[in-house]
Amino acid sequence: MTNIETAEALKLELKKIETWENDQKGLFFWEKLGRLPFAILDRITPKFIQDKIGTALDELGSYIQNGGRYLISKEQMYRKFFPDEEQGEASALDRIGKLPLRTMDETADRVIATSSKIATVQGATTGIGGIFTIAIDIPLLLGISLKALQEVALSYGYDPNEKSERIFIVKCMQFSSSDIVGKKAILEELSAFHSEERSGQVMSQLQGWREVMLTYRDNFGWKKLFQMIPIAGILFGAYLNRSTLMDVSETGKMMYRKRRILEKLKTI
Repeated sequence: MTNIETAEALKLELKKIETWENDQKGLFFWEKLGRLPFAILDRITPKFIQDKIGTALDELGSYIQNGGRYLISKEQMYRKFFPDEEQGEASALDRIGKLPLRTMDETADRVIATSSKIATVQGATTGIGGIFTIAIDIPLLLGISLKALQEVALSYGYDPNEKSERIFIVKCMQFSSSDIVGKKAILEELSAFHSEERSGQVMSQLQGWREVMLTYRDNFGWKKLFQMIPIAGILFGAYLNRSTLMDVSETGKMMYRKRRILEKLKTI
């Protein structure tokens, strides 16, 4: 399949992404209160639950450094694009990058739909036990988010095994749960990630990865507080996990899409 997209068509798609970016700079009042419930929750949460959350955060630090146990099978994604062909890794990524943007979008949308269903079921399951299962839910949701973002990266021809891409993925997660000040700063970093100079700056900024992930957890805020109610937490957990996954995935799709459009424009 050849790339027959015009510069005008790609610039139009880029404009849509820029409109989305501007929309993300708004902030609802309840988002300002996001950290408060977890500040209270931390004081009443049993130590063994806090320890489990801390362990999950350590594992995510390992993901940034070397991929850890969160890396996915890229071969399965390659087969979605080339079902009847055996692909070498480098050639597959290169070929995906040259596919029409619509093909990439359709694959990313399928990834997001599947991941949101998994997150919904998981949220309902862990919502049964209230506070005692929320400690399980948070690291599981982070894991599902990482998997979805890696598959979105592959959908646009980027290798999530590379450390720079793992950092980009964590930045996408951080963006989706940050306040308005954080969103503006992270959006600048993500938008300029295609620049090698800016990429180096982003990598140095993520040396404090633990703070990044603690911020991500804290910003679940009052949303997760509702899930602490036993039984009723099933409904809250299902809805909130789905919305959280959708927010994270949308950010990843938009930012990877923007990078691919900019790279396509360079070749026209």
